[in-house]
Amino acid sequence: MARRIAGISTAIALQERLRYASFTIYERAGDVGGTWRDNTYPGCGSDVPGHAYSLSTELNPSWSSYLVSQPEIRAYWEALFHKHNLGRKTLFNHDITTLQWDQGEQLWRLTAVDRFNNTEKEVEAHIVVSAIGGFMYPLFPDIPGQESFKGLTWHSARWRHDIDLKGKRVGVIGNGCSAAQLIPKVSEDPTVEVINFCRTQQWYSPRIQYTYPPWARWIFSHTPLATRLYRIWLMVKVSLLSVLVATVYLILWFQVFSSYMKKTAPEEYHKYLIPSFPPGCKRIIIDPGFLESLHRPNVSMVWDGIERIEESGIKLRTGEQVSLDVIVFATGYGLNPKLPMSGKNKLNLQDFFASQGGPTSYMGTCAPGFPNLYTLLGPNVATGHSSVIFSEEVQIQWVLQLIKPVIDGAVKSLEVSQEAFHEYNAWLQERLKNSVWTECHSYYRSDRREGKVVANFPGPMSLFWWILRKPRWNHFVLVGGESWIRQQSRARRIRLLGIFVGFLALVCTGLASSDSIRQGLKFWMQQVSVSSIVGCTCIDSFDSKVFDMEGWK
Repeated sequence: MARRIAGISTAIALQERLRYASFTIYERAGDVGGTWRDNTYPGCGSDVPGHAYSLSTELNPSWSSYLVSQPEIRAYWEALFHKHNLGRKTLFNHDITTLQWDQGEQLWRLTAVDRFNNTEKEVEAHIVVSAIGGFMYPLFPDIPGQESFKGLTWHSARWRHDIDLKGKRVGVIGNGCSAAQLIPKVSEDPTVEVINFCRTQQWYSPRIQYTYPPWARWIFSHTPLATRLYRIWLMVKVSLLSVLVATVYLILWFQVFSSYMKKTAPEEYHKYLIPSFPPGCKRIIIDPGFLESLHRPNVSMVWDGIERIEESGIKLRTGEQVSLDVIVFATGYGLNPKLPMSGKNKLNLQDFFASQGGPTSYMGTCAPGFPNLYTLLGPNVATGHSSVIFSEEVQIQWVLQLIKPVIDGAVKSLEVSQEAFHEYNAWLQERLKNSVWTECHSYYRSDRREGKVVANFPGPMSLFWWILRKPRWNHFVLVGGESWIRQQSRARRIRLLGIFVGFLALVCTGLASSDSIRQGLKFWMQQVSVSSIVGCTCIDSFDSKVFDMEGWK
């Protein structure tokens, strides 16, 4: 299943890294692009730099600006789709309605519905990678009377480009990222009156934006190393900022952001805008001109709360009636689509999540009871501050290592053990319990209020990459892989023997000094130890559990 750009990324990796082409992409829509296909509202774009919002294997030297808009992002992913000839591997307008594990045959049975012809068929798959994502399903608030409104209404994720807003009173419900991007654009027309109905505060930061001059794009195009170094610099900068935001510099960021908001927004809104929770508790909005647009005479904010929607508009809790021609719901997305997934013993994935207090997985990718099923951008994967493309690439390279023995026919199925699952999540929640994400209500949490944090990974991108460099095979239950396990053990012994022989050769030929002998012995002892533990002081500073070469000790 691949309804997002993560599906494109996975397909490219399968073809280029594993040289494997026996796969099918099921796409619910009639075209590619995922989030950037569906979200086309005015002002839509990424708040992550374009050079960081691209595949590491497919760098784009032609980004026009630091932050890029929706059309440019979609064009990039469409180009990759066609470059790698993925159209021949894709079934468009196909929806997966059921997913059932067959324990006897060790494979998944899927029901694929052709939405165009309204037909369905049963499909078998040894491996399923779910790339559905979290920004596909518009979320509507539970406000009474929505069906009674006589005007026009739609969600920001399904923008009505056929409707001319000129001369209309437009109510925008919600004040998150989507509203912050679309309101400045819609209100550029002075004949359009925009009333923004707000419920909770948000943190806004100054927006860094600039266009790359022709000479810079020329360098990126003709010097791939320059493009890669620039991307690395962007990633390092973002990681460092995330560490600073989460430490003693939190008070400084509070002052910086609140000062910016007071300086930019009208004074009458200051008491409503400034949050009481710390920056980073929710996703910080990179201000695209929203606060400045509040000075326009055709833009206003309402903080009195909505009681209900009526025929002519919205009734506030104060009793005031606000007449409207159009209502736009900029109220986010449903993060947990109810796709029926049944694993071993008919265990339903939604029931499993409920038993864990919300979406929970091992490495954000798999769960016990669901062999050969991998989810991209699953629970606790996003870092809350950086490009999800990087997080997904890390997951994909980890998943490729897991599925390779199945593809090669050496193993029938892999399933994470209960012990490893609980150990990992205990570590995860221990780090999350005092994090900034627990300081407020947000979609980062399982019930969007007081539930556990299910969206974010408690650490920088480098830590996420470290623990997913390679699988820890003893954390998995393998079916039909006895000979493969023996081969892996034999290959490991051969590698260690090679290291030992090479070290002895250095000693015997007198090419190693006493200092280098000591260093060599230390290295060799690390290699032959049972867990191949290599102490990493850079990670030890984050947590008492030191992650080793295969996971954690």
